[in-house]
Amino acid sequence: MRLVIQRVKEASVTVNNELISKVAKGLLIFVGIEDNDTGEDVEWLSNKVVNLRIFNDEIGVMNKSVKDIDGEILVVSQFTLYASTKKGNRPSYIRASKPEFAVPMYEKFCDRLKTLIDKPIKTGIFGADMKVSLLNDGPVTIMLEK
Repeated sequence: MRLVIQRVKEASVTVNNELISKVAKGLLIFVGIEDNDTGEDVEWLSNKVVNLRIFNDEIGVMNKSVKDIDGEILVVSQFTLYASTKKGNRPSYIRASKPEFAVPMYEKFCDRLKTLIDKPIKTGIFGADMKVSLLNDGPVTIMLEK
């Protein structure tokens, strides 16, 4: 699994001009899944995400996690995180999992996040043409891979 995590003041997903999900202060997480991913990867990454100390404390030091600030999480599937650009100018997505494997892993990741922060996880629509809006806070953008 490959994640791009952004600390946001707000983020939202629309599909066909319809608002699907919206969060206030918290995290926007783009998730790419490949066939080698396991339940262990889901467990490790979800624990890492909710405990990453990337939010400012009272003196402006990144010392707090999304759990600490009672923040929200929006998770968006993004197969293009596994783009290979080594040959030619057209990216290859051969490493990205097909929906039959990726959807259950994506759902498992979201479910695990929900358990860990004890609140609903907002999502996009897997495989849809989504428009993602965000106000990156910092900016803070972290890449994680297991």
